[in-house]
Amino acid sequence: MFQASAFSGDKVKDYELVIKQLSALVDGEPDLTANLSNASALLNQFLDNINWVGFYLWKENELVLGPFQGLPACIRIGYGKGVCGTAVKERKTQRVEDVNKFPGHIACDSASQSEIVIPIIIDGEVFGVLDIDSPILNRFDETDQIYLEKFVEELTKHI
Repeated sequence: MFQASAFSGDKVKDYELVIKQLSALVDGEPDLTANLSNASALLNQFLDNINWVGFYLWKENELVLGPFQGLPACIRIGYGKGVCGTAVKERKTQRVEDVNKFPGHIACDSASQSEIVIPIIIDGEVFGVLDIDSPILNRFDETDQIYLEKFVEELTKHI
């Protein structure tokens, strides 16, 4: 199963390995909570310099906290509010170099300095978002975005 020591230090190869590990973890498991929990734990072990990783699920016109790794978080986020709500509204990944410069940023953890949020769209409908925070400015780059989007794509095959 998952072994952190298996990572090579080559960012692309390591992301590809994590996506394969995700597929193995969730393959054949129908339980949403179990799959999202393992997905957040896997990313928490893989990604360095992060302080929160998890999911918000779209329920009754707002995002509601789902499985995550990190400190307690905001429970509900409205449509178009903060980075997560903006990802839902725009239906596209939000990669924020400095959350303090993002209009309407919701500070669940004051230590967070940068953030990436990938919307989860299934059959044309918003399902939720993958949200990752970092205590470092400009933590997430284009490679992170590409492979985290692929991670979400793989995950949606099992939801």
